Amino acid sequence: MEILKYLSNSIKDCNYDFKRLEEIRLRNCKNIILKFNEKEEILNYIVQTKDILETLEKITENSIYTYEKQIANGFITLPGGHRVGITGNAVIENEKVISISHISGMNFRIAKQIIDCSDSVLKKLYEQGEFKNTIIVGAPGTGKTTILKDLIKKISEGNMYGNGINVGVVDERNEISAMHRGKEEINLGIRTDVITNIPKNIGIKMLIRSMAPKVIAVDEIGGKKDAESINYASKSGVKVLTTIHGNSLADVKNNKEINEIIENKLIEEIIVLDEKQKGKIKESYCLNKEKNIYEREKIWF
Repeated sequence: MEILKYLSNSIKDCNYDFKRLEEIRLRNCKNIILKFNEKEEILNYIVQTKDILETLEKITENSIYTYEKQIANGFITLPGGHRVGITGNAVIENEKVISISHISGMNFRIAKQIIDCSDSVLKKLYEQGEFKNTIIVGAPGTGKTTILKDLIKKISEGNMYGNGINVGVVDERNEISAMHRGKEEINLGIRTDVITNIPKNIGIKMLIRSMAPKVIAVDEIGGKKDAESINYASKSGVKVLTTIHGNSLADVKNNKEINEIIENKLIEEIIVLDEKQKGKIKESYCLNKEKNIYEREKIWF
């Protein structure tokens, strides 16, 4: 598998089951841990400082300076969409992380594009052929970002519920598109425009002004500026597809800023993913526009 070329020569020789593998965790002076869904495998190999340094050289193509901004953000995106999370000694300047020195740990997250994984969600997002403002709620590991990628592609290219339309993606952490040197490593559809490494509130306005999207897609909203941007998009006549951390609608409503856009009925569909079954819907709520209330929908399996 392509990701092997980024590991130190000693680590390369370990046995990996790449069909099921989701993460490779390297911690200095500790065992390598592999993650497969909810299961883990602890390898006998103990990571050495030289393994960390050699791996860092490989993922930065022997030019750490070129990747300094990504390192300061805590991760590096590799070709193929794989992401390497980085820990170590954070260097702070003016209350911002400007670098991470003495790297002590790395987490390789294996990118996988699962085609059609969003089918159970997709049918809830349209009304008479028109896309609805949607929030997908899920805890870490429930598959919300994977589902988001598949939804973007289907909305862009068209599906049985609606025609293909322009989609603008604000990929703040380069986690959706895995953009590498101007090329999307994840196929997000023929009518999709992506802007990366930019705050969501700035990117949303840029895309609306320059690319005329019908739908804006972003991952993991949560703050006041995010809520204001959704409001801006709605007033501009642009629909929104986004995700948020949480296990329930109540969790979302506990977020003051996001609850405000829900109370103002800007969101038309709320999907809550099951924390016990990856990619499955636990509950969903649809805005009844006549009654101006959210009604819980039946879930069919």
